[in-house]
Amino acid sequence: MRNPVPRIMPLGDAALLIAFASSISDEAYAQVQAAHAALSCLADVELIPAYTSLLVCYRPEVSYRTIRRRVAAALHNATSVTAVERPIITIPTRYGGEFGPDLPAVAALHSSSEDEVIRLHTNSIYTVYMLGFAPGFAYLGNLPPELDTPRLATPRLRVPPGSVGIAGRQTGIYALSTPGGWQIIGRTALPLWDATREPPALLRPGDRVRFANGE
Repeated sequence: MRNPVPRIMPLGDAALLIAFASSISDEAYAQVQAAHAALSCLADVELIPAYTSLLVCYRPEVSYRTIRRRVAAALHNATSVTAVERPIITIPTRYGGEFGPDLPAVAALHSSSEDEVIRLHTNSIYTVYMLGFAPGFAYLGNLPPELDTPRLATPRLRVPPGSVGIAGRQTGIYALSTPGGWQIIGRTALPLWDATREPPALLRPGDRVRFANGE
């Protein structure tokens, strides 16, 4: 549900949160992107976008009242900002087998075939809504409703880097080897995180992504 007016609230002693909606949607994320563009002119702040909100981190010596006033003023420009449509980034992915151990279970859950799961997963253009959980981990949506799949009942202690997983209406890519509870259906050889690269994360919030099978 979209908020008629974005809610601005304090979050700790050096951050504030701008909430645009209470549920994920393309419309809400467009507001997040517009606000991110409008607030990028503010000095000495860090902007962290998420599904329906934008976190603004600022120096502790600046008062909340001051930063809130600056943010509110900058938000007046947000509605006039048109988000630039970024080129599509292709993620070559090998599905099933050792690379996607949960693909058979996902297919069985949806009374489908593995080929149909792959077709549905590669037939969509996804938006990177946010990075989180671990460095470079990209949360992408929206997954086709036919693939709406619960997380594993027991998370794995180690998921290899590059693993492509699904959970609910999201798909994501593990940039590093970490524990994880998403259903793993494939893996990419692309390096999603490289600390020597600038920026170190291959994907950024707002990027558009497609998965390509067998490359």
